[in-house]
Amino acid sequence: VLASLLQSCVWLLVLPAHVFTYLGLWDSFYKKVFPYIMAKMAPAYNHKVCKQKQALFSNLRTFAGPSGQLTLLEIGTGTGTNFQFYPPGCRLTCTDPNPNFSKFLLKSLSENQHLKLERSVVASGEDLHQIPDGSMDVVVSTLVLCSVGSVQKVLAEVLRVLRRGGAFYFLEHVAADHSSWTYFWQKVFDPLWKCFGDGCSLSRETQKELEKTNFSELNLKRISVTPHWIPSSPHIIGYAVK
Repeated sequence: VLASLLQSCVWLLVLPAHVFTYLGLWDSFYKKVFPYIMAKMAPAYNHKVCKQKQALFSNLRTFAGPSGQLTLLEIGTGTGTNFQFYPPGCRLTCTDPNPNFSKFLLKSLSENQHLKLERSVVASGEDLHQIPDGSMDVVVSTLVLCSVGSVQKVLAEVLRVLRRGGAFYFLEHVAADHSSWTYFWQKVFDPLWKCFGDGCSLSRETQKELEKTNFSELNLKRISVTPHWIPSSPHIIGYAVK
């Protein structure tokens, strides 16, 4: 009851943004601003999870196809903060629903010339029809499934574009244990977080969707990202094999 009451108070605080959204003014404005916010915040986050990302992506090469080259699709590429962790010669396809990230993407590519950009597509993770079936060795998603409209649809697309034996790599913040104070504050701040995080939800049960998806193998563990008191601290990290 207390969580619902506090959540209502937070919702009232962001009411002007909801009014602008209803009038069709908020999305067009915020989608232009959001890439600049992420360009400022992403390096600090990358620094905090650098070791975890290095460990996560250390076996990417094992999923390369017969040619020895790794074809990799990143969903929600944003500013390209993962590029430094990809192996040299990687054939990269980038997707993001927000075209305003493009100049930040190009900057990251210029700083990571060990990669080969094959294609950049403006598309949501739920609709990757421009990517052929079974054409990817690896699909990557970091801090994306928290804000998509349907995790289930995104994972269905991941399975479609992956070749058999290919892998889906993920690093996502998720809901905390339901009996914890962290989960309490996640529910309270969800309206504010969604408004200023481009639809991002603090309390999404992403691991449950991964477990329900028809992967042949799922390697997943829970971690906490500092500072531990913030509501986005609980994370899951790992990879799943088609």
